[in-house]
Amino acid sequence: MIDTDRLQAIVREAGRIAHSRWPGAGHALHSWDKTPGNLVSEADLEVDRFLTRELKRLLPSAAWLSEETADDKARTASGLIWLVDPIDGTRDFVRGRPGWAVSVALVSSGRPLVGMLAAPARDEEWLAVAGQGATLNGLPLKASTRTQFSGARVPVHSLPMEDTDLVAVEQPNSIALRIAMVADDRADLVATLRWGFEWDIAAATLIAREAGAQVSDAFGRPLAYNKHDPRDFGVLVCSPAIHAAAVERLAERAEALR
Repeated sequence: MIDTDRLQAIVREAGRIAHSRWPGAGHALHSWDKTPGNLVSEADLEVDRFLTRELKRLLPSAAWLSEETADDKARTASGLIWLVDPIDGTRDFVRGRPGWAVSVALVSSGRPLVGMLAAPARDEEWLAVAGQGATLNGLPLKASTRTQFSGARVPVHSLPMEDTDLVAVEQPNSIALRIAMVADDRADLVATLRWGFEWDIAAATLIAREAGAQVSDAFGRPLAYNKHDPRDFGVLVCSPAIHAAAVERLAERAEALR
């Protein structure tokens, strides 16, 4: 079994490194577009280098997939893999907003085994181990148990016309933190309708699932990790009692956008 205490120390230090470069704490930062609309900063790369070194020392047998590292498809032959987003929510990070987190997951045979989020700008540290529950700052988490779809809390800036029966709440730029909000009963539903990468959601979906939420892609199908193409169309995380209604609400839009 992985040494979770050591893992926590590593991810916590990664968060400290990121926070030491965060403009919200008064630090200067260089950032640029890797591709149009795809922002990266020097802090992303610094944290990625640190995590590459330390996580490979922690578990040398595990393969590696990170947003800021070239994808070596040889990873798919490994039963263990680290899925890492050095700074999830880079847009909030470079603008000095607190909606970002370091996201690290260890995946075994296509399923997250351990997941951790470090969000030092929010004084939050999330951890889950498969079968052992999830915690926020060491305290057990219990996800939303909402039973009515109408009125569900969704972390968005604004709601489309067809969803005005829902309730908008705080939206961090980090999708991982939005998913974690369901785990902490600050939101009832998180849904995306676009292609997204495994490193964005692996840690957070384990945290949500271990807290009692239901997790799927936008069509209600199970998520898998360490695929040759490390993407899924959409992610849906919500109270189990509203999952079917959420899939139904999203179905036509998901088909049109896929």
